[in-house]
Amino acid sequence: MKLTIVGCSGSFPGPQSPASCYLLSAEWEGRTWRILLDLGNGSLGALQRYMDLREIDAVLLSHLHPDHCMDLCGLHVAVHWDPSGWGMPRIPVWGPAATADRMASAYGLDPDPGMHEDFDFRHWQERSPISVGPFTVTPYRVLHPIEEAYALRVEVQEPDGHGAVATRVLTYSGDTDTCDGLVDAARDADMFLCEAAFHEGRDDAVSGVHLTGKRAGTVAREASARRLLLTHLPVWNDANVAITEARESYDGSLAVAVAGVSYTV
Repeated sequence: MKLTIVGCSGSFPGPQSPASCYLLSAEWEGRTWRILLDLGNGSLGALQRYMDLREIDAVLLSHLHPDHCMDLCGLHVAVHWDPSGWGMPRIPVWGPAATADRMASAYGLDPDPGMHEDFDFRHWQERSPISVGPFTVTPYRVLHPIEEAYALRVEVQEPDGHGAVATRVLTYSGDTDTCDGLVDAARDADMFLCEAAFHEGRDDAVSGVHLTGKRAGTVAREASARRLLLTHLPVWNDANVAITEARESYDGSLAVAVAGVSYTV
């Protein structure tokens, strides 16, 4: 499984990165499958550096704040108004129950048909896995000030190089503060892609919104995650501070996500 950081800027696009969007790809049945974890504002343009939009097999939304979903509006335009015709089936979009209506409202469309002609909207059910090609994705409710917010646990079975099959796991936190659902989602993950939008000391008065590097590290340790990749750092955050905080509570492989970089999970 390959992870490409399309966008990782927290809360709004920054000068070096769009908002949240992560491309996962894996080989299965003779072709490459591609899914997107979130499609935040600014990410659709950068995404086209890495793939043709017609190759999207599904979009998986963690929650409905604009920095995680708003470029679905741009994708709607790309699908609906392509002068040569889209020529592909509707794109499956997994997300909270309000996704279709929220996107229609954002673009000023009547909810019927809204974007249903272009996207096959499907709703997350707590801890109920879904399958897209080789990917099995399970949503876990997390703690964030919006009606539905999820961490996403993505599993793929791949050859281990020794004639057997191994399950690779990437967990994406979405946006969340510390909670049991996040620990469960990250349990024994090969890679834990975890937000760290807050800093210790600076943001202590705010709870139930975001993690600090230290709290992300604590979750990674409690979940026995093998690698921790911090993401969703706003432009005013110092990545070195996030790393230093995380190292206080986690002694495994640790880095900060950078737009344009790819990782093997």
